[in-house]
Amino acid sequence: MKLHDLKPAAGSRQRRIRVGRGNGAKRGLTSGRGEHGQKSRSGGNVRPGFEGGQNPIYKRLPKRGFTNPTEKTYAVVNVETLNRFEGGTEVTPELLIETGIVKKVNDGVKILGDGNLDTKLTVKANKFSASAVKAIEAAGGQTEVV
Repeated sequence: MKLHDLKPAAGSRQRRIRVGRGNGAKRGLTSGRGEHGQKSRSGGNVRPGFEGGQNPIYKRLPKRGFTNPTEKTYAVVNVETLNRFEGGTEVTPELLIETGIVKKVNDGVKILGDGNLDTKLTVKANKFSASAVKAIEAAGGQTEVV
């Protein structure tokens, strides 16, 4: 087989229908838009969510809740996850991203105290839970708020 022998699979390539080119060419006269009405006009169509004048669903449904504009989102890491580092390592948010533990640091990294820590580490993060500080110091490590 050579490059000039290559052809697309049968039926995979179809010519587009050229509308408004006469009745002999499939879609003449109204070009498949029907006779009258808003959708037959050029530029005429209904906006998204329009339900023919009926009160639309997004207006009928009750609105609930509140979005706090000053909310901070922290990337959360459990103490148990830090066991993969060797003793004496300085764990920083950059190192956590590099090793793939955290995908992205939103407003910072928070270390939580779930699990046990076996290695002595210096952990630098934006926030620590009280149980995380206790677990890290019990393993002989240090915590530092960045």
